[in-house]
Amino acid sequence: MFFASDNSGPVHPEVLTALAEANQGYAMAYGADAQMQAVREKIRHIFEAPEAAVYLVATGTAANSLALATLSQPWQTIFCSPVAHIHEDECNAPEFYSGGAKLTLVSGGDRMTPEALRASITGEETRGVHGPQRGPVSITQVTERGGVYSIGELQVLCAVAKEYGLPVHLDGARFANALVALNASPAEMTWKAGVDAVSFGGTKNGCMGVEAVIFFDPKHSWEFELRRKRGAHLFSKHRYLSAQMDAYLTGDLWLRSARRANDNCARLVEGLRTAGATFLHEPQANIVFASFPRATHRRLMDAGASYHLWGAELEGEDESEILACRMVCDWSIGTDQIDRFLSLL
Repeated sequence: MFFASDNSGPVHPEVLTALAEANQGYAMAYGADAQMQAVREKIRHIFEAPEAAVYLVATGTAANSLALATLSQPWQTIFCSPVAHIHEDECNAPEFYSGGAKLTLVSGGDRMTPEALRASITGEETRGVHGPQRGPVSITQVTERGGVYSIGELQVLCAVAKEYGLPVHLDGARFANALVALNASPAEMTWKAGVDAVSFGGTKNGCMGVEAVIFFDPKHSWEFELRRKRGAHLFSKHRYLSAQMDAYLTGDLWLRSARRANDNCARLVEGLRTAGATFLHEPQANIVFASFPRATHRRLMDAGASYHLWGAELEGEDESEILACRMVCDWSIGTDQIDRFLSLL
């Protein structure tokens, strides 16, 4: 009954098999392996972007930070949600890798509105040389609260950014989960909507540790390569990144895993509703924020359930007090685990 995070689950067997196969013999280093070329072509095909520049790194923080550093200047500011991963969970890495570009938080919750984004953008470049200049807009899809922007919402946000000549980055750590939820194509959710660069996640969806960075305009290629090397994120034995991503894309494993994670979440949500739980945010992909009494949390955790309380403490005398929690489903959680959890609930 492990619902703590989708980056805590096991590596998919198909990915492990690919890694074992890649471990035979020798391959050129630093991304010159043949499998990387196959990955590049597969991603270009999937995204309907034959000229796209495609690179691999091992972590989401590296993907986001290096992509944003490539799209920004040190004297600029990056616009993002107040709960964006690049703000709350990356230890100022975007600022570090960009050489000092700051983050400007767009007012509101996890989903930016065009009105709030425009207000944040127009609020900058008002102090001439003394203030930060406008830089990229970073959108998270799936959001950190489990929401999914519709294609129309993405288009409008990107249109606001383009009004000011600003590039758009998509943090897609859970890209596949969002895509499955929308029943859209990768192109529709990215460059066709106005996105310039994507952090395409694999780690949370069954890989051991690999993320792709995609630039739809190849003019960014050389700068990104230099930043990746200078930032110590160019793997020598790169074939082990390539092997993971190749397996992830083969036979639509990335979509199959995401569908299973989303279906697991839907099963969990249905049971939570039946049990009378309330929701802080409407679940749309594979993340749930739910609330129920402290006594119920104790019973679940004593039975071995693993998840995170959200802004609350398990210790307390009032057993009826309602405590919020965050639960995440990945591809590996069996329906038996979900059903046992719900029966205890």
